[in-house]
Amino acid sequence: MSNSRDPLADSRRRLRTQKDAPSPDTSATAQIEAPREPGVGSVKSLMKAVVVLEAFCNRERYLSLSDLVAITGLDKSSAQRCTRTLKELGYLEQHPKTRRYAIGRRVLDLSFAYLHSNPLIVRAAPIMIELRQTARERVDLSVLDGPDLIYVYRLQTKREALSAALVGKRIPVYSSAGGRALLARLSDDEAMAILAASDLQPRTPYTLSDPEAIMAEVRRARTKGYALQVGEWRPGEIAAAAAVTDQEGRPIAALHIAGSTTEWSPEDFERRMGPLVAAAAADIGHI
Repeated sequence: MSNSRDPLADSRRRLRTQKDAPSPDTSATAQIEAPREPGVGSVKSLMKAVVVLEAFCNRERYLSLSDLVAITGLDKSSAQRCTRTLKELGYLEQHPKTRRYAIGRRVLDLSFAYLHSNPLIVRAAPIMIELRQTARERVDLSVLDGPDLIYVYRLQTKREALSAALVGKRIPVYSSAGGRALLARLSDDEAMAILAASDLQPRTPYTLSDPEAIMAEVRRARTKGYALQVGEWRPGEIAAAAAVTDQEGRPIAALHIAGSTTEWSPEDFERRMGPLVAAAAADIGHI
């Protein structure tokens, strides 16, 4: 067996899209694991460029070339070629004085194209607007990506933190109502496989991190048709969620309603929001 190392495989092994962890390492040079290695027929130069773009996930806005080299593991020449090309295309911007790099506005074109052309979001939007008017609380739609959920559509009703309004935010499946609602639509073996791939770290004092305790909540959600989570993801937040399924009953998204424990008791919130979110999720899936 050859002992030669593939520098790109090494960098992809270190670099993945970061989750929103309890205490994320946002230092400029922190390295992270990659989700996959280059496959047969992959364009390595393109993968290097994607690695450079992913280096900005969950970090400071501006990174220097040396920061990017340290984060990605690419050599300086490769990183320099990638940044130059991405800047020419508009996917990176460069500060005129510091010469440090930031994600460019052109990236928003891709985000808009995904959101605007996604049939799930198109059909969910009017139902979510009506749900927000009825519930008078924040309503979110998320999709599954490995052990995480990604918010793809969000509707606020009150003044909240910026992070509660932006799409693209990741949350872990195991500690979110939406994640458990999705797991409830899978077999126990499939759900356990996702939990096995998750970093089961407590985010708050109330976060369940034991797989059997999480599966107990998943089975409870399977019976009720929705999941409830209180303070496990963010202190003071309570959420009810239900899975949106396709014609075969497979989960394709999660619909969430989120409120505050300063305004709702868990019992009242569940009594009011559980049936609402379950019915709305079913409506989206039936279209």
